[in-house]
Amino acid sequence: MRKNINIIFLFFCLSLLISCKKDPVSKVVLFTTTSYDSLGTFNGQGGVSNLLPRDAVSPSLQNYMDSLLPEHVDLRKLHPELFSGSAIADIKITQPTSVFLTFISRHTKFYNSFGFYTYKTNNPPLLPTDISKITYVFPNAGQSSTLMAGDKVKLGTFTAGTSIGFVLMQDAYNPTNNTINNSAPHFCSADILNPEIDPNLKRHAVLNYYSPENKTLISFEDTNRTDPQCDNDFNDLIFYCTQTY
Repeated sequence: MRKNINIIFLFFCLSLLISCKKDPVSKVVLFTTTSYDSLGTFNGQGGVSNLLPRDAVSPSLQNYMDSLLPEHVDLRKLHPELFSGSAIADIKITQPTSVFLTFISRHTKFYNSFGFYTYKTNNPPLLPTDISKITYVFPNAGQSSTLMAGDKVKLGTFTAGTSIGFVLMQDAYNPTNNTINNSAPHFCSADILNPEIDPNLKRHAVLNYYSPENKTLISFEDTNRTDPQCDNDFNDLIFYCTQTY
């Protein structure tokens, strides 16, 4: 009788453990085979040396972004249409062109680093191992950054059939020793490379088209979206790209 009770008790404990075990909500994404480079040198605050003449960011554009992406307001509830499509915030190059990136604003507590990568448009990355190199654009695009609205850099000149993806690295910049932690969490413009398991939570960059100035803006959320502290406001880094042919 006692043996049967022990077996029943063990079975109960095992069942309890199985029922309490939850599937992971996110996974660690490692870019261990990726190399890292920088567009230019940077100073002790993460400010870059290769800034071009500053773009004029109009008050109307700034007001548009402030109303579209208010601080600590869940963008999924405010503008669910921005999450309904499958388009990602990468840039497809259809003819030889020079590409420029213009910073607009940031709202974050982290010392984020920001960069880009390229790939063949007809062969998009599915895994971190498909990203051979990430190039830093702004070593510090977050807390205490010296960036100002309109600050502009040239990403490079690219050939047709190339696509440009973007990556925000959470809290990667160390202001004490002026270094970047390549192992920091990577949040990419390509949803498939992000750590969340739920496909409805994998997006970290959204596109917004501002028709009065014919500008497509890209904005990032810099926190794992399964984290209860994530506010999903997608205004942690905002920029736009322009091209000259």
